[in-house]
Amino acid sequence: MKEKEGKGFIHFLKTNGSGLLLCLAIAVPSWILGNLFPVIGGAVIAILIGMLIALRLKNQGTLAPGIKFTSKKILQWAVILLGFGLDLTVVLQTGKQSLPIIVCTIAVSLLIAFFLFKALKLPPKIATLIGVGSSICGGSAIAATAPVINADDEEVAQSISVIFFFNVLAAILFPILGNLIGFSTTSGEAFGIFAGTAVNDTSSVTAAASTWDSMWGLGSATLDKAVTVKLTRTLAIIPITLVLAFLQTRKAKAQGGEGKSVNFKAIFPFFILYFIAASLITTIAVSMGADAAIFSPIKTLSKFFIVLAMAAIGLNTDIVKLVKTGGAPLILGATCWVGITATSLIIQHLLGLW
Repeated sequence: MKEKEGKGFIHFLKTNGSGLLLCLAIAVPSWILGNLFPVIGGAVIAILIGMLIALRLKNQGTLAPGIKFTSKKILQWAVILLGFGLDLTVVLQTGKQSLPIIVCTIAVSLLIAFFLFKALKLPPKIATLIGVGSSICGGSAIAATAPVINADDEEVAQSISVIFFFNVLAAILFPILGNLIGFSTTSGEAFGIFAGTAVNDTSSVTAAASTWDSMWGLGSATLDKAVTVKLTRTLAIIPITLVLAFLQTRKAKAQGGEGKSVNFKAIFPFFILYFIAASLITTIAVSMGADAAIFSPIKTLSKFFIVLAMAAIGLNTDIVKLVKTGGAPLILGATCWVGITATSLIIQHLLGLW
């Protein structure tokens, strides 16, 4: 048995090794640069480097299997490991204060994506990825959703590029906007909730919140609030991906035709269940007195896997075609971004938080 497993591993390395190494060679410097420039993030850097290399790499040859493995399987592993960073009790801890805003911003973004997908005649998978990425948590939500709806690498790359473009704008502009509209400068509560509900990706949420803390000498008050709200918002990955999985399963069964049986195991994305299991493990462990910091290495590995997968996705992307067809996705991303921002501010004002 061990000999058979050893041969299988050697075969795996021969088949996928060169492609994996190329992705790793892109991911490591991207990860380092992402830590130096958190507003941009390693995922964006990796996907851009991958796309630049793809311009010269017209024929992937023996690299193709490893690149495909990285973009599909490692992306799923990243999502599963991400579950270890989520304590399901966070929703209760944040409570009534942020939940109404989170629900409203998610609903607005998904509705905008639905209506503009029809109006702009966008591909449905790109519209879904941009809508989910805008409403929940950027790259992580796209990473969770892409395998469920069978999105290809180019669709994922285009969606992530759109999402992160507006992430960068938000991280830079939102502290200025918060000051202009009169957020409290003696407390980080209002801006923390705003950043946590209106900025897509965690890296840009922390960047915007840290900037506000630095501007007004608030220590880490804004950052603590923003991250707590953001984690609560991230939990929406679970119900949304499960709903999409159900719809995809039903569609696959319908396409099976009469007299054909559909293999449920083959079409249901079981990695989502592993993601939920990982979240439950975190919740139970923390409730039993374990320090949440013990999950930090797993969370870090999850983030690195996302960067690794984004390198592969960049390598599979035709950047010329991306630029030529990017107008409508950018309009959708911009509209979702403005809609979420306005909704967050309006609901927060109605609740008397600023």
